[in-house]
Amino acid sequence: MGGRSAAVMAAAVGRVGRLCRRWGAGPRAQTLRLICATTAVQRKNVGASGPEKYTEAFIKKQIEEFNLGKRHLANMMGEDPETFTQEDIDRAIAYLFPSGLFDKQARPMMKHPTEVFPEQRKIQWGEDGRPFHFLFYTGKQSYYSLMHETYEKFLNVQKHQDQLVAEDCPLQKEKRNLAGSRWLTKIELEEMLLEKLSDDDYSRFIQLLQKLVALPCADIEENYIQKFSKEVPVQLQKVVIEPLQYDEQGVAFSTGEGKRKTARATAVVYDNGTGKITVNGTDILHYFPVLQDREQLLFPFQFLGRIGKHDMVCTVSGGGRSAQAGAIRLASAKALRSFVTEKEVEFMRQAGLLTVDPRVKERKKPGQEGPRRKFTWKKR
Repeated sequence: MGGRSAAVMAAAVGRVGRLCRRWGAGPRAQTLRLICATTAVQRKNVGASGPEKYTEAFIKKQIEEFNLGKRHLANMMGEDPETFTQEDIDRAIAYLFPSGLFDKQARPMMKHPTEVFPEQRKIQWGEDGRPFHFLFYTGKQSYYSLMHETYEKFLNVQKHQDQLVAEDCPLQKEKRNLAGSRWLTKIELEEMLLEKLSDDDYSRFIQLLQKLVALPCADIEENYIQKFSKEVPVQLQKVVIEPLQYDEQGVAFSTGEGKRKTARATAVVYDNGTGKITVNGTDILHYFPVLQDREQLLFPFQFLGRIGKHDMVCTVSGGGRSAQAGAIRLASAKALRSFVTEKEVEFMRQAGLLTVDPRVKERKKPGQEGPRRKFTWKKR
């Protein structure tokens, strides 16, 4: 991956270098240097070099260069530098430096220095060589300080409960509702503490938090508990399945739509059929002469054991034969939902019959023979 990334970056530098020679090696060269430097720094183990390297003066200088490079990049793209956001920067970098690398971290990027250079702890000892914190020699002073602080909150809540009991005041029996939220993950907690934690350390902290939350009067430390919890996004609402419709002869039918690449299909599935399927007015055997396409189209019926029990009339446009077969498969699967139970619909969802296939043809990259293939290197 490293050699491939270096080759892509070298090609990108060559392309922009030619543009810079054409336009003049002024602000655009500075923008290129900032992009390359940002990408190079991302590859390094920035945490192993110590806190002395990334001082406040260093970060301040990087921010100035970033703002300058952002203005030059906005001018190159014909945008207003004052309203040029990070999304516009990412879009411009993807346009100027197209990359097909699967790992996004290996692609050229231009981020704010606060996102590239990790936050580090300040110097933990004075001029006399003595550490400031009494837990310094534990190796995880931030973690153990957090444990001490959390346990102190736990004792405060217990003390408050004892006072309420002594005053014959009723305790709150309702526990905190944890639905819709989660605790910080181990990685998120490490980023907060700027320390590496083991699985046992993380589990001990979560257990202490759970004990704190389980107390009847834990709501007095609500603000502290919320620091270590995050809201979980609301799940998608349940898909509403349209009921069966009936034609003039009283035959039940259902309609579904599907897509695959540039193909769009509409399928009407009729009940009490004989298995007859027509596509754009043509029988399926003549419209899809390849067996693989017919198997893909009939897979929803085979999965539900309903081959020969329904008739289907399809209308499809765009794309090739394989894409049209995939679009009809999705459309027929959506139409079949009205004929089966909710349990079978869930089985269809787990099998991927109700999911749109997002794969599309990858674009060709400039300076390459194809989307991934490079030109053959010749020495002479």
